[in-house]
Amino acid sequence: MTVVSGDFELTMSELRVVARYVVESAEAVLPVFEELHPDDARPRAAVDAAREFVGGANRTRLQRVTSLDAHRAAKDAATETGRLAARAAGDAASAAYLHPIARATQVGHILRAAACVARIAELRAGDDPEAGTESIEQAGRRATPVLIDVLRRYPPAPAGRNRVAQLMSTLDESLRADL
Repeated sequence: MTVVSGDFELTMSELRVVARYVVESAEAVLPVFEELHPDDARPRAAVDAAREFVGGANRTRLQRVTSLDAHRAAKDAATETGRLAARAAGDAASAAYLHPIARATQVGHILRAAACVARIAELRAGDDPEAGTESIEQAGRRATPVLIDVLRRYPPAPAGRNRVAQLMSTLDESLRADL
């Protein structure tokens, strides 16, 4: 099994578990982006590249390039929901390259897509925080023991002022609390 070393080790198998989790989040909101921007295939390409990695393919330049392209699509999106959906797709492709370094910013590569899904749920429910809470709870139930083990190798998610960062911190705290 290939191992990626840094401040700690991550196996390719563990990276695939993380990528699968992020892909599942991104796939849930990809239709939101595609409905708003039917001619922009960049987020779909990122999700497809992530799925290839999850399915056993080597991580390659494809995941890096499509991740960057999806994040550019997020910047170009006309609405907050479109930006969040494209960002989740970009995070899915970049999950293959999660760094094994003990920095809280790395937690975003694991949990930000789920937080984006939760924020989209809130926005679609008239900015109702209950919709976000429900989505975060669902994301917590999807987390596998392997994903939680990988998450706990990192410092807690950084506190943030924006709603996505707050939702990500809530999810992070709940996953770390489940012992």
